[in-house]
Amino acid sequence: MAHELIERHHATLESALVAFAARDYWSPHPETPKAYGEPVDLAALQGRELLLDQPGTDGRVGPEPENGGERSPFGPELRVSYPHASDPSLLTAAARAAQPAWAEAGPLLRAAVCCEILHRINARTPEFATAVMHTTGQAYGMAFQAGGPHAQDRGLEAVACAYAEQTRLPVSAEWTKPQGKRDPLRMVKEFTAVPRGVALLVGCNTFPTWNGYPGLFASLATGNPVVVKPHPRAVLPLALTVAVAREVLADAGFSPDLVLLAAEQPGEGLAKALALHPDVRIIDYTGSTEFGEWLEDNARQALVYTEKAGVNTILVDSTDDYQGMLGNLAFSLSLYSGQMCTTPQNLLIPRDGIGTDQGPKSYQEVVADLGGAVGRLLGDDTRAAALLGAIVNPGVLQRIELAEKGEYGELALASRQIASEEFPEAVIRTPALVSLDAARDALPGECFGPIAFAVAVDSTAQGVELLRDTVRDLGAMTAAAYTTSSEVESAVVGACLDAGVSLSLNLTGQVFVNQTAAFSDLHGTGANPAANSAYCDAAFVASRFRTIEVRRHS
Repeated sequence: MAHELIERHHATLESALVAFAARDYWSPHPETPKAYGEPVDLAALQGRELLLDQPGTDGRVGPEPENGGERSPFGPELRVSYPHASDPSLLTAAARAAQPAWAEAGPLLRAAVCCEILHRINARTPEFATAVMHTTGQAYGMAFQAGGPHAQDRGLEAVACAYAEQTRLPVSAEWTKPQGKRDPLRMVKEFTAVPRGVALLVGCNTFPTWNGYPGLFASLATGNPVVVKPHPRAVLPLALTVAVAREVLADAGFSPDLVLLAAEQPGEGLAKALALHPDVRIIDYTGSTEFGEWLEDNARQALVYTEKAGVNTILVDSTDDYQGMLGNLAFSLSLYSGQMCTTPQNLLIPRDGIGTDQGPKSYQEVVADLGGAVGRLLGDDTRAAALLGAIVNPGVLQRIELAEKGEYGELALASRQIASEEFPEAVIRTPALVSLDAARDALPGECFGPIAFAVAVDSTAQGVELLRDTVRDLGAMTAAAYTTSSEVESAVVGACLDAGVSLSLNLTGQVFVNQTAAFSDLHGTGANPAANSAYCDAAFVASRFRTIEVRRHS
């Protein structure tokens, strides 16, 4: 089957390589639900046993919440069981034992097998969408796209990039050095991409597939086995991924233990134990700054790729489409209740106001009009629920309550509770908007969730410097600006290049600052404290293997 996979996926891989270089839109994965048939109800997932026939299994995680089972942010218990390993070393030992044949397969066959894994995952997109929805709190439409085709695109992007980097050098080369009247020196030199070792993927609660697939497939495509440690509240999407990967690997003649699931029981602390294991040579992590920094400081035997927290900032100087700007900002603040690493948080607005196509607008008018735009967008509860999703964890709700009490500053727009007839137990809240003054108030660090801050600044110039300083000191995954001035645009671009954050300018239509497209946009930069890597550039994959040379006389 293995060679058949090369033929089957050759065209997809070639198209992915072209798209990766061109940076235009391309995707082999349809993003409309009607392309995949009937949706999968939660009832079809509840009660499953995903035991996966893994080595070292001594019991199970779940299905009861007290034993590690998941509960949907929309209310129901999932009651799914996963394998529990008696000792993490048994997982890493099995992964190491599976690695030699996978390394010997070479970059092309590995890429083809990875493409087949993604192909089979894509065929089950409705199932994955429901799993993502009921572990993350994303509304179904977003869970379908971000957890399905868009995540699959990011995985394929990593496979293409990994293949390109592994084949950058020739497999062999002849070297001839003239020696004047003597015979030339002749050598044959061979170059082999050699994997680093066992990779560990530490999954996140909010985007288990979208944030998980780049590292998973970058490591697997470069020859490294992967141990997948999901977030305890979002096991199911990655467990399904592991099940598909193990099936494909076995069908292709490789050990399924190249991909293993490490589910944990409550309080087990499995991520730390695995991260410090000497066999683990690569770690991919998305989550809190605290644990990300712990990994960077302590997992010294491994290459550690982290995406942590940051404060995403938008500078509002002027606009030639005031209503378009307000609508775009309202959507960006509301999508998935602001529970995205790319959601804007601080909006820097000159206290003397801004220029618009509707005439000058004072700071107070901009803040009030933005609140009105959010209100209109989310005025209907059914529509609001389909955009907001559910609050993912109690910490987010606590921050909303602090904003309501005025703990962060003057409340310009109160958060509203949304009732869902379909999921009455779900906690659904609209964004809160807090008004601050940079001359008087200390600006907050990351405030994850549906809370944004309108910040009055002395001038656009001060706003540019504040944006730069925020990114340098606290990190950011995104930045944006609205201006009709070429001078201001140049200043903002310079600040973002200097601080190391990607910039979106004057978004007023259906492109939003908190969304990025695989094969075109980079997610993160690796140049500020929010993340030390980017999805997906050469730096994200190239150190997952080393090229070893063998030379001999011709």
